[in-house]
Amino acid sequence: MPFDLSQLLVIGVSARALFDLDLEDQLFRREGLQAYIQYQIEHENEVLGPGAAFPLIGAILRLNSLVPEKRKAEVIIMSRNSGDTSLRVFNSLKHHGLDITRAALAGGAPLARYLQAYEVDLFLSCDETDVQSAVDAGFAAALIYPPPTDYSSALDAIHIAFDGDAVLFSEESERIYQEEGLEAFLRHETENALKPLPDGPFAKLLRTLSVIQNETDPSKPPIRVALVTARNAPAHERAIRTLRAWRVRVDEAHFLGGIPKAQVLRAFGAHMFFDDQHSHVEPASRLVPSARVPYRTRIIDEHEINKRPKAVSSELTSESSKTGEDLLN
Repeated sequence: MPFDLSQLLVIGVSARALFDLDLEDQLFRREGLQAYIQYQIEHENEVLGPGAAFPLIGAILRLNSLVPEKRKAEVIIMSRNSGDTSLRVFNSLKHHGLDITRAALAGGAPLARYLQAYEVDLFLSCDETDVQSAVDAGFAAALIYPPPTDYSSALDAIHIAFDGDAVLFSEESERIYQEEGLEAFLRHETENALKPLPDGPFAKLLRTLSVIQNETDPSKPPIRVALVTARNAPAHERAIRTLRAWRVRVDEAHFLGGIPKAQVLRAFGAHMFFDDQHSHVEPASRLVPSARVPYRTRIIDEHEINKRPKAVSSELTSESSKTGEDLLN
């Protein structure tokens, strides 16, 4: 029987985002592709340690325990590795007890072309080229930063934090701030407070998460979402009204107005934080797993992107060259 991905939250994650492959990356840079391939084959029974995306992926997979025999999520390894160098990854998945059985191993080819085929809702990678291509193609995608050294989370629920502008919302208001300054930004947001912001690259993902939230017991929510934004009053109103118009559930909202985000994110216990600016992601990544969402580099026809959330239960409607660096991702 065919396996239907349309009813699931689908996460595509690269091997280097899920597992710690820093030593292997250093080996490649020092000794070259053949040394890397040989090392992976010789060490394929040695378990890889967790990478930056590991806490989020583990938490996402726990959604499948909510209702017996009724999956909510599927995680797919999406890597430029070849099949020959992938056994170490599969052995590590088994060791860590991660319920991941599917993989797209592109052997050095770009991965963005496969995101639609696998119906991916979120793509996480350490390769900026792959992430940029995914964003340009209309997918929610983010560049994973190196993980914090002392992060741990005993939380049962998934804690995901999103920036607002250029992440959940479009780049429209962010560009006004960047090009014309704070005063023009505040004036624009006040004048348009009743007008919902256009969708950003992660709006569809937020809607899908909200569907899962609404299916579960509100006293024991499996997902907790926070908006963590540099906006403050009076720019807060448009953000609140936008989320209300979208009919999505955001459990926490932090309007920081210039206060650093990192400590707020640690207090929230984020499994992952998504922001569009390196100046926010880099300090946050020292405390919680974090990822940067690049701007699109081309305009996408709105008909290319399905803005409705993917159904997550049956009751709901639903060519680069092959280089060693490619193979590490």
